[in-house]
Amino acid sequence: MKRGIILFAHGARDPQWAEPFHAIHANVEKLSPNTTVRLAYLELMEPRLKDAVNELKQQGITQITLVPLFMAQGGHLKEDLPKLVTEIKTAHPTIQITITQALGESPVLLSAIAQWVAQQTQ
Repeated sequence: MKRGIILFAHGARDPQWAEPFHAIHANVEKLSPNTTVRLAYLELMEPRLKDAVNELKQQGITQITLVPLFMAQGGHLKEDLPKLVTEIKTAHPTIQITITQALGESPVLLSAIAQWVAQQTQ
């Protein structure tokens, strides 16, 4: 079973907004050299989530871990993402998609952010 990872971000009109996400993408690729990693966006930037899934499917990937690069479970993750994933699963019933928690729900990341903030004030 071939596995893939999709890093899912919101998107913005300013291309510089995506630079941190490109850095995360590059680092995940280095840490997971045997896994295909793609970055996809909800809106305003390409590729969109459906396109990234289509690309992975064309590469024979049948198991995808979808990682929302969002700080919290707002409307996009509670409403938009489930609708998109339902549409994708209907179009590609052989692909298994697992969605991780949002970045902001990770105690490890929240601790790292707090440590960084504390260091900025010393």
